[in-house]
Amino acid sequence: MQTFSNKIAIAIVIPFIYNIPVHRRKDFMKLSFRWYGLTDSIPLTYIRQIPNMYSVVTSVYDKKPGEVWDKESLLALKEASEKHGLKMEVIESIPVSEDIKMASPKRDEHIDAFRKNLALCGEVGVKCVCYNFMPVFDWLRTNMHHKNKDYSESLSYSADDFAKVDPHNLHLPGWDESYSPDELQSLLKIYQGISHEEYFNNLVYFLKAIQDVLDQYDINMAIHPDDPPWDIFSLPRIVSNEKDLDKMFEAVPNKHNGLTLCTGSFGASKKNDVPHMAMKYAKEGRIYFAHLRNVLYTDDKDSFVEVGHYSGSGSLDMYKIVENLVNNGFDGYVRPDHGRNIFGESDKPGYGLYDRALGCAYINGLFEAAEKNRK
Repeated sequence: MQTFSNKIAIAIVIPFIYNIPVHRRKDFMKLSFRWYGLTDSIPLTYIRQIPNMYSVVTSVYDKKPGEVWDKESLLALKEASEKHGLKMEVIESIPVSEDIKMASPKRDEHIDAFRKNLALCGEVGVKCVCYNFMPVFDWLRTNMHHKNKDYSESLSYSADDFAKVDPHNLHLPGWDESYSPDELQSLLKIYQGISHEEYFNNLVYFLKAIQDVLDQYDINMAIHPDDPPWDIFSLPRIVSNEKDLDKMFEAVPNKHNGLTLCTGSFGASKKNDVPHMAMKYAKEGRIYFAHLRNVLYTDDKDSFVEVGHYSGSGSLDMYKIVENLVNNGFDGYVRPDHGRNIFGESDKPGYGLYDRALGCAYINGLFEAAEKNRK
């Protein structure tokens, strides 16, 4: 005979035994969380506890750009995710090699590897691939441990500090271990001979070369904007604003050619009207993924610091951005992107658990409010 307490225990345990997924409307956003695989210091058991969590955002981290992944690696990530009641529908990213970006003699060989990786992703149920086409540096900050007034730490960019950087003797936070000094100088020298138009043509060549795989597996490519959205060391950056996006979508109109709306990246430039961009590209059906985070402008020289997700903490109207997404039919993947290091957390800057979990709670609230007030 079952006692009342036994029934409660059964009611609690059964969902975990069968990994019952989070239930949601089909036209509602899909909340996701960056997970660096089986060795991530943040376990899936923690991620699963965040309300409304739907999917992890992950990748294969033991292969270099231009190499073909092992399907077993993807299956291991998927199995671990599903064991915890989570989907694995977003890959961030399949790195685009510098050989593809600069159109080296190895370009087609590396595109072929990228095509094979896309097919592998399609075979295991991936729906969206976030990628970037930034030359050499796919993000740049001048301080990884900016001290905020609320005692938290976060990433920041100072135009004055950047102006002091010697491009011939580069030491950049987060990048000193990625390239040797000789490798870095060699790359910078090659890119000096590539114009913005030539670089844009390289992007178009790449996208057209993978279209048939995207169509076959119904995978959406979601390009991440330049971070920050302006040229660095005279390197050509071509995904920085509305004009750049319009040019790309006109050149490659395939429906699988889409956007990751990173509010913090676009929003780092005061010239970008992020709420307008959210409205425009959601209406056009081009936003497949959204990175939602806030930034605070600290001077009139494009300096900024990453802050909490709440609108009042920074310079971006996060509610207006979400409202424009919802009112224009967005139902794609969302993640909180970077967070501050708070509550004594000292893991990888920008990718601790606590502030990103707070961000998820805030994002849930924004979307619920926008949905209930949907026009």
